[in-house]
Amino acid sequence: MATGSLTGQVALVTGAGRGIGREIAVGLAAEGMSVGLVGRTHESLIDTLKVCARHGARGVAVTADVTRPGAVREAVRAVERDLGPLDLLVNNAGTVDRQEVPLWETDPAEWWQVVETNLRGPYNLLRSVLPGMVGRGRGRVVNLNSGFALRPDGRYTAYATSKGALLQLSDNIADSLAAHGVVVLDISPGAVATDMTAGMPMFAGMKEWGSIPYMVAVTVDAARGRFDALHGRFIHAGRDNLEQLVSRAEEIRAADARTLRLRPYGEGDPLG
Repeated sequence: MATGSLTGQVALVTGAGRGIGREIAVGLAAEGMSVGLVGRTHESLIDTLKVCARHGARGVAVTADVTRPGAVREAVRAVERDLGPLDLLVNNAGTVDRQEVPLWETDPAEWWQVVETNLRGPYNLLRSVLPGMVGRGRGRVVNLNSGFALRPDGRYTAYATSKGALLQLSDNIADSLAAHGVVVLDISPGAVATDMTAGMPMFAGMKEWGSIPYMVAVTVDAARGRFDALHGRFIHAGRDNLEQLVSRAEEIRAADARTLRLRPYGEGDPLG
């Protein structure tokens, strides 16, 4: 386990009013971090803020739609004004296709709303937060991703496409961020019980869910720097042996593993 203290550091968590985002915010507060809570519903953010305050943490709740660049810029300014420069960004806010239907039966507006939330949302936060981190030469970003990013799924085309794009985005910015001391990680919690997953038909009747407290602990360790050597890579908290993953980080980088790549069909594949 990583041992670096988080006391006095500042985190911003999106989708902090409920589900995994709420639990991550509370977990970071319990470790001494100040927490900026961003979400669409003021009442739920205030509830989270009250729980964080019980741990003695400073915090601020800001209502914003992550798909709107102006609202995100103002939210980041408000958090940094009240709490100080950000050490950690947790891009948690996300949504999923409402029904398990093929692409040609989807509602176009709903489909694009999923992509907007899951991809444009993180972009907007990154665009607002990274200049400060790069300028200070330090910072960490955790993008909550999903196993859907790694495999095709005709039932959740918007969600799978947006999560795959998010993983590709992290890969594309990893090298340039590394030159400035900023780490980005994509971490999947696996199938955990939230309002979002409860509404997914594929999980109807599911009895053995992944552990949200474990995902919180993984995020805390990411904030402490435990996974810095896996910069730009995908971590599946629900399945990975994290000790092994960290110990093989150099090998993973050398093999260009744990990110999206085209698989060659054989030795003669010109794209291989």
